[in-house]
Amino acid sequence: MEEMNVITKENGKVTAFFKVLDRILDNAEALTESFKPVLNREHYLTDQDVSERLHISKRTLQEYRTTGKIPYILLGGKVLYKQSDIEKMLEKAYCRVWE
Repeated sequence: MEEMNVITKENGKVTAFFKVLDRILDNAEALTESFKPVLNREHYLTDQDVSERLHISKRTLQEYRTTGKIPYILLGGKVLYKQSDIEKMLEKAYCRVWE
């Protein structure tokens, strides 16, 4: 009669397998959190995204909208920004060094 081996969760191969699955899950979660869908080849950003990227408060961002410093879209009470508009704004404000 053959001896049967019972595989338990303490088995080295089983624990290694679950560690790999955990890493895959962590990577998948990180990708989905940072994913921004594209619409007409354009990425749209929220207040949170823009304020974090520019290292400014949401109040300062509101002031930029009010004074016309930053273009935006108001859609159903939600404010969105085209990523390309933010990049253009930064490029326009860029001050080159004097040589």
